[in-house]
Amino acid sequence: MTKEKDTKLLVIIPAYNEEKTIQDVISKIPKQINGINKINCLVIDDGSTDNTAQIAKNCGAIVIKHHKNEGVGTVLSNGFKYALKNKYDIITNIDADNQFNPKEIKELITPIIEKKADFVVGNRFKNGKPKNMSTIKYWGNNLMSRLISNLIGENFQDVSCGFRAYNKKALLHLNLFGRFTYTQEMFLNLKFKNLNIKQIPIGVQYFKERQSKIAGNIFKYTWNTLNIIIRSFVYYKPLRFFGYPGIFFLIMGFFFFTFLIIHKIITKQYTPYKIFGFFGGALFVLGIILILFGLVADILDKIRRNQEEILYLEKRKNYYEE
Repeated sequence: MTKEKDTKLLVIIPAYNEEKTIQDVISKIPKQINGINKINCLVIDDGSTDNTAQIAKNCGAIVIKHHKNEGVGTVLSNGFKYALKNKYDIITNIDADNQFNPKEIKELITPIIEKKADFVVGNRFKNGKPKNMSTIKYWGNNLMSRLISNLIGENFQDVSCGFRAYNKKALLHLNLFGRFTYTQEMFLNLKFKNLNIKQIPIGVQYFKERQSKIAGNIFKYTWNTLNIIIRSFVYYKPLRFFGYPGIFFLIMGFFFFTFLIIHKIITKQYTPYKIFGFFGGALFVLGIILILFGLVADILDKIRRNQEEILYLEKRKNYYEE
């Protein structure tokens, strides 16, 4: 077990053309936190064309620079790899645009220090819609939170916040595949692995003149996010994903067949509902195919879970065990 005096915290800041705010964000990161022996800041410059990287270096941050914009999902994956390689115990990520207050890192990581959570997420909506946040984005975030909460069976008010913290267990379990975003995928990834997730209220400020680099186009953002969620649900709950529609189509096929048979008994003929037989047969076959898909995918899911557990143990051995 890592001794308290040896606990290391890494603050990861994804940045893309944030030369106006990056210095202020880095300067507000706490220098000392009870229970933490060492605090480092890692800025990952995701293909900026301004002086973001140089300013971050001048502020004493560790800087990794991408030569092109690869997306925040890739940025976080690279940041986590750096954290694993350098044996950090707690990791937090915060945006570079000054929307969040780095001084709240202490409150964010407290549940992890107290061993009450593996993964902690900031909640921007404890007191309703934040000032200057567009109604469309607020509505979209609430809708996404309800969807994720229904998928994982636990209520979360804000699943898209970019201010979050992780312990070693969460870091070792994370396997992210989304290049575009990571926020909702992370909830699904960790909750389906039975890790403990907590939310704490945080402050946030929105600037009227600034446009989100991630969610600037609300339709594109929603499409990409839903794509990640659907793929994740297929990945983690395949029997439910394929089985429920399969059962529905079986029932509908049985309904059409039953209606046609009853009509035949009563009228002694199939017309004018002969087409119901074709509909019923097609739906029945489709239902069986989907259920078979679900059963095969469920078997593959069990194999995947075993492989991920092996991967987790290998990562723990390679990165944290002496």
